[in-house]
Formats: sequence, structure tokens, C-alpha cells
Amino acid sequence: MNELLVIADPALLAERQHWLTALATERRLSDKTIEAYERDSRQFLTFLTQHLAGPARLSDIRTLRPADFRGFLAARRRDGAGARTLGRGLAGLRSFLRHLERHGLVNAAGAAAVRSPKQPKSLPKPLTDRDALAVVDGDAQLAEEPWVAARNAAVLTLLYGCGLRISEALAVTPEDMAGDPTALRVTGKGNKTRIVPLIEPARAAVRTYQALCPYVIEASAPLFRGAKGGVLQPAIIQREMQRLRGALGLPDSATPHALRHSFATHLLAGGGDLRTIQELLGHASLSTTQVYTGVDAARLLDIYDRAHPRA
Repeated sequence: MNELLVIADPALLAERQHWLTALATERRLSDKTIEAYERDSRQFLTFLTQHLAGPARLSDIRTLRPADFRGFLAARRRDGAGARTLGRGLAGLRSFLRHLERHGLVNAAGAAAVRSPKQPKSLPKPLTDRDALAVVDGDAQLAEEPWVAARNAAVLTLLYGCGLRISEALAVTPEDMAGDPTALRVTGKGNKTRIVPLIEPARAAVRTYQALCPYVIEASAPLFRGAKGGVLQPAIIQREMQRLRGALGLPDSATPHALRHSFATHLLAGGGDLRTIQELLGHASLSTTQVYTGVDAARLLDIYDRAHPRA
């Protein structure tokens, strides 16, 4: 408490505590988020104390300009804070100022006028070839019912073998597989339809599921079904993937969507061109697909570091 007395006067500290309490009790934010906001606001008040050469007061908060917030962000950046940390800190300060504004104590426009730091794009985390093949292996599935195990294997194989989003895989109908046995019609975002190659392992996995499924599926209805015959929900596959992670010793990044990332990354590593991968994934923009060049470059650098005699 002594530290807080130095960085702000009692009235401002009391409002800060009211805000933190409201975040926990009314908005029910997690303990970690509350801790982060407490730390960020404390660092900001410390900055103000140094900036103003005295403990911060509510009257000081009222007169803050965008330049003051930019100064705080610049100081934090000099201390080594990254873009994500800075973005979270600014979000916390905006929340605090909105709290004060609702109580008629300040105007929050100054913080709102500051642009959030540009966040770096996080690279997808694909599975290795070996791990991806282990996940889609029918014999590796953990469900006791044979048809459920076959269903899970078929869905996961479509994610990795065809690069589908989980929503796309669960929307596949028998009609989508009719006609050319080597092609699959996929309905993606924006109700846009694309045709992707249906490789033999994926086709075989789906056929195995169809042969074992105890329910009659209409040609235009979703192919994959839950235990009681309803349309299969994504949470079921996500839960099965979580179980597989534990059984196979895979990291938390091994999710159903990671299989789609693995599809694109492994194609690129095998010589696939970006335009083709863009079409297969159903990306509207090539820039979205280009993130996989970063994944492949990171993989190559890792190989270099481990294998090159001069590394």
C-alpha cells in the first residue's frame, strides 16, 4: 500500500479499487486478467507520478491528452514490453477511464484517440508429418463405439487431407461427395463453394464411417452425426482431439484447426505454390495464405540451427 500512496492520492486510488472490484464481480473477468489490469494501471500511475513530479490526482487524469498516453506506451516499450503487452495495457487504461467517465469524474476521449499498437501476426503451429498421420489414424481413435471412432477419424482426415475448416468438414453432405470420386465440394465462408481434391485416404475414411454409421443420412443433409443422430457439433471433435493429445503426447497447440495449418504447411514444404494453396484453403486473399511462408521459413531455420555445422 505504501507504494500506491506514492503514486496516487487516496481519491484516485479508491476509484481504481472500485474499478478492479467491478471487473471481478460484475464483468467476472479472470483472476489473471484482473492481475494484469492492476499491474498495468499501477505502472501507468507510476509513470504519471514521474511525469508530474508528484502523486497523480483525479484532476491530473482529467487533463490527460493523447500525447500523455503515447508517452506511457513509449516508456513501456523502452522497458522491453512487446506489442501484445502494450495493447493489453492500453485496453486496461481505457476501461479504467470509462469507469471514471461513467461516474462523471473524467473524459475518456484522450485514451480513445490513441491507436493501439499493431499486433504481430502469430504464426500457425502445424503438427509434424508424423504427428498429423498419428492423429488421423483410425486405429488411434479412442472412442469405444466403432462407428464413432470411424467418424472421428474421417472428420480429422478431412481436416488434414483436404485442408478443411472444422465447420466445413461437419457441413459435408453425401451430395458433396457424389460425382467425381476424386473431388469434394466444400461450402466455406460467405457460402462460397470450392472444389478440393479428395485423396484416397480421406475418401476411404469417409466410406468406412458411412458403412458403420447406424443412421440413415439424406443426400443433402450433413453427413457426420452425433451419438444420438443429431448433426455433429464442433465441440465433440475438439474434445476428441484433446483426448488424442493426451494419448499421443502432443502439445496443446495440436487442435483440429492445427490440422488445416498442417495441410497448408506440408504442401508448401513439398513444393506447392501459394496460389494453389490459397484456392484449396478457400482464402479470399493471398496475403492470408502467405503466413505459411513464415511457418516454412521458421521450420527451415530450425533445421539449419540443429543440423548445419556452422550454426
